[in-house]
Amino acid sequence: MLALNQNLQKLFAIAQKVEKIGIGLMSGTSLDGLDIALCRFKGSGLETEFSLLKFTTIPYKEDFKKEIQSVFARKDADLEKVCLLNAFIGNFHGELVLQALAEWGIKPAAIDFIASHGQTIYHAPKRLHQQPGYPNATLQIGDGDHVAVKTGILTISDFRQKHIAVGGEGAPLALYGDVLLGSKAGENRILLNIGGIANLTFLPANGDYANVLCTDIGPGNTLIDAASRKYFNIAYDEDSKIAFSGSVNEALLKALLDHPFFQEKAPKTTGPELFNLTFVADAQQKSNTQTITNADLVCTLSAFTAKAIADFILYNFKVDDIKIFTSGGGAKNIYVIDYLKKALSKAIITDTSSLGIDPDAKEAILFALLGNEALCGEPVKIGDNPAVLMGKFSFAG
Repeated sequence: MLALNQNLQKLFAIAQKVEKIGIGLMSGTSLDGLDIALCRFKGSGLETEFSLLKFTTIPYKEDFKKEIQSVFARKDADLEKVCLLNAFIGNFHGELVLQALAEWGIKPAAIDFIASHGQTIYHAPKRLHQQPGYPNATLQIGDGDHVAVKTGILTISDFRQKHIAVGGEGAPLALYGDVLLGSKAGENRILLNIGGIANLTFLPANGDYANVLCTDIGPGNTLIDAASRKYFNIAYDEDSKIAFSGSVNEALLKALLDHPFFQEKAPKTTGPELFNLTFVADAQQKSNTQTITNADLVCTLSAFTAKAIADFILYNFKVDDIKIFTSGGGAKNIYVIDYLKKALSKAIITDTSSLGIDPDAKEAILFALLGNEALCGEPVKIGDNPAVLMGKFSFAG
């Protein structure tokens, strides 16, 4: 019998380890930086035991953000730039991992695997692209081979493609981690992540996987951040100062909510390809609100994010029997969270730290968990979502 090559032998050895140390990498649509979560896993599936050992976010510099934005959510993106960034981001993310490990005093040889989300630059479910004959599609760049070679660590990446290949939309993948880490018998829960896009996972008290729902809801921070950059030259509305200085324009808010996406049946996915400043400009034209102040615009966009979330939850769930756990950058948006607490006053709303999960680290943790599942898990059927293990393996040598 032929022996396995060295890479496969190492992979087999890692998969058989009782405990694994993995790193989850997440760079979201907000483009604020790379989240790096160092995690310990024991077991897999519903038997997973997890602990977060270290976490950091390394902010992106403005020139790098602009490079990504030049191809981000654009139909007319420069193909050469996409090609160059695919390699550059993979190498760059590898460098940031090494930087974090050095700061933590940990050698790369101590890490069993990296699970890298990559950088989404375009998300195109059939509902949005409406191109006859073409399937759901999504594209994350930041090549896993470059991460693996730069760090010397086995890297698992490109998770979303398998989800699409078996009939999904490639998002939200939080479903699998939320079920494994966030469920509690006898308690109805919603894990609400407010990143660039807002998504949630409903975890029923009876533990019935058929009743689990994971879906995008609409914009999270993406429109608030975009307006803050354009009109105030700041990355985001810190402490909701701009939103609180303005007033909600009800005509514009109504126009923003008057889009077919909000009537579509869940589960569904979306992205900045739909929710962008062109979307806002169209709504302003329809509502004849082009001349409102910039502060009123940011305030209205903040209310739009919050109301879209609240309306979805009120329509789909019994809020007086549910606990809501928030995460992502939007969990720190004072205006949005205050709005949700008023609109969903019968629900208990807190962040995921009460579950032992750092709300800033949650998405990176979930991808580390998906990496652990790719190594030693079994496909789990949850609701209408495909039962599938995701991720492509890149060896360091």
